[in-house]
Amino acid sequence: MKTVAVLGGGIGGLAASFYLCKNPQVTKVIVLESSSRFGGWLWSLRRSDGAIFELGPRGIRPAGAVGRNTLDMVEDLGLEGDILPVTYSHVASQNRYLYVRGQLHKLPSGIRGMFQTVPPFSRPLVFSLITEILVKKGKEADESIHSFVSRRLGKELADVAIDSLCRGVFAGDSKKLSVRSCFPSLFKAERQSGSLTLGFLLDSGPAPVIPPGRLAQRAHRESWAQWSLRRGVETLPESITEYLQQRGRVELHKDAAVKQIIPTTSGWKVHMEDGVISVDHIISALPAKALSYIMPPSCQSLIQQLQDISAVTVAVVSLEYDGSILPVTGFGHLVPSWEDPGLLGVVYDSVPFPQHNRPHGQTTRLTVMMGGAWFQNEFGTPKAVTTEGLLARATEAVRCHLGVSVSPSWSNVALHRDCIPQYYLGHFQRVDCMRGFIKNNNLALSLIGSAYDGVSVNDVIFSGRTAVAELLGGGV
Repeated sequence: MKTVAVLGGGIGGLAASFYLCKNPQVTKVIVLESSSRFGGWLWSLRRSDGAIFELGPRGIRPAGAVGRNTLDMVEDLGLEGDILPVTYSHVASQNRYLYVRGQLHKLPSGIRGMFQTVPPFSRPLVFSLITEILVKKGKEADESIHSFVSRRLGKELADVAIDSLCRGVFAGDSKKLSVRSCFPSLFKAERQSGSLTLGFLLDSGPAPVIPPGRLAQRAHRESWAQWSLRRGVETLPESITEYLQQRGRVELHKDAAVKQIIPTTSGWKVHMEDGVISVDHIISALPAKALSYIMPPSCQSLIQQLQDISAVTVAVVSLEYDGSILPVTGFGHLVPSWEDPGLLGVVYDSVPFPQHNRPHGQTTRLTVMMGGAWFQNEFGTPKAVTTEGLLARATEAVRCHLGVSVSPSWSNVALHRDCIPQYYLGHFQRVDCMRGFIKNNNLALSLIGSAYDGVSVNDVIFSGRTAVAELLGGGV
């Protein structure tokens, strides 16, 4: 192995480059990013007075192998001192809300909450879990999340909690999203144990082995639910970029759009606006559609499958209010699609991460998320939508849902086009077919990023690590 081109300088491409750098088999890594900045959707708006607003992902979860893996990377980069942990006992972890039928409702939490009837639900959640054990296994190779949860836990939970959760995580429609690809642990629990309840009690099979480093051990010991960084989550891609710049084997290129990739007997020719690069292997961290546009005509079936993975557009409206204006305290609230399709939810950013407030004078930071799978129907085409219209819709939601009558003292509107891939029914088959085509045609190509194996920051980083391990044979 000599030269590897990494297409895309978001967190996936940067993570893959980070792991490539650790292996002596690689003599050169060339990172090609089409935009003017690295980091992709990890984007922290840092105001001159010290306030920080996340325009993309915010708190990152430390749980599981993929969560430990990210914390190991944070430790490797020397960022332990910048970590802002939020524990499970913190009010932001304990209090999460749904806005249903014009009212905020706190979701049940803890063992006690499972045994109580808590609006908007008509019975204690424990009943759903007990009866779930008796439900027969599904026979289909895949199923929508809504259908799966309705079948196993009841229609009310699917309509209210799961509909809202899918909007919060995927900005997507639970009736179209695949349970097998979006929530693989639920699918495996049913297949292997016949029940979700038993599956989680008995453990549903092997997970990737990631030995926890010092920071991951601390997260476990202190019961972290999520974490951020002192200067925002964009610190992570910035630190990886800095790490790569210090390595002699890495070339980092911004404003470097790839026009076409052509396979050769020994790898690829990568066609840029200003020339051609010859490489031995390509790791693509591009969105699926973006990769489809640069593939050679000889890869027609792969091009079609890449184009079948669609993504949704999300408007992220950051708001700052003077004083303490929240009627409740917690992480935030989600809104089911039948309550208000265009309004996905509101995050009360100042509660989990008060360190990101400006240092002087009390303020409240909120983020209103809008659109997703409902963007076109609610707002029209992303090209036609106005900043003023989105801001007005967001401030109206804050007024209506939270009873805030004052206007924000500061605001920012970010429109993220095609930012979250949607894993519709049969997604696992599409991904298997794509990787099968690559293998059968001996293409020196790895597919990573949020379009394939999970949309979370942790999943995307881990997909970079997995691709490097497969490419170089063994650990990284």
